[in-house]
Amino acid sequence: MTKSFIPELTAQVNDFVAERDWEQFHSPKNLAMAMIVEAAELVEHFQWLTQQESAALNVQKKSAVADELADVLVYLVCLADRLEINLEEAVLLKMRKNRAKYPADKARGARIPEVFKPS
Repeated sequence: MTKSFIPELTAQVNDFVAERDWEQFHSPKNLAMAMIVEAAELVEHFQWLTQQESAALNVQKKSAVADELADVLVYLVCLADRLEINLEEAVLLKMRKNRAKYPADKARGARIPEVFKPS
């Protein structure tokens, strides 16, 4: 039996954090804030690009974006672990909710806010 990606990643991140004695700084508040900072750094790579430019990143820019995506994921995994949330289960549950909320026959090709306006 092989481990799934998220538990293996969680174990590696936890080892990294423990080796540096950083658990003391990893409150849910701090982890959530750090994740948002990293997400902002990710967005910065796309600021002022056209739709076409954002879809055609050069190798250097794509590498920088990959680093920021990894940073966001690391903090997400830390936060979920700290709050004892199983990300795999949470994502599967959320996808079931999204399928019910946005049925394919109604949402296909539509801008969600235009089709599913709150009443």
